[in-house]
Amino acid sequence: MKKTEHNSVIVMWERYLESIGESIDTTEKEYVSWHFEITEGAANKLAKLVLEGKKKATASSLWVYEWEGEPTPNEGDYSIITDWDGIAVCIIQTKRVEIIPFNLITEEHARKEGEGDLSLEYWRKVHEEFFIEECNSIGKEFTEDMPVIFEEFEVVYI
Repeated sequence: MKKTEHNSVIVMWERYLESIGESIDTTEKEYVSWHFEITEGAANKLAKLVLEGKKKATASSLWVYEWEGEPTPNEGDYSIITDWDGIAVCIIQTKRVEIIPFNLITEEHARKEGEGDLSLEYWRKVHEEFFIEECNSIGKEFTEDMPVIFEEFEVVYI
């Protein structure tokens, strides 16, 4: 059962499909909708970075996906990014997915995330804090070799 979505999500998906010559009634394309982060301020800030073309990737905990029983992202997947309140911001398409240990994230990965000063040091600081909180919420302990899903994407519709 799909969670209740803000009407703007469905409207954006319909408009995207129309823009590529498809219809909601006949398409085989599917999407998921979600917002970044676990706080309102961060969720809205990161969505804005995507709109500005600065954020082209995101990192997630594989453990959280497993705990929630959710499928991991795959190349070609569509996501409708929302703000904290669930209002559609844009549609992205996943271009590349890597599962790599936290401690093997590189400067290039950090730059693609588009956050802060784009440095690996900044990336590690904010993501370690985020992953510690996420791990605590599922009864796990953060480790330096924790598996991270690194997902690169492109905006396909605004």
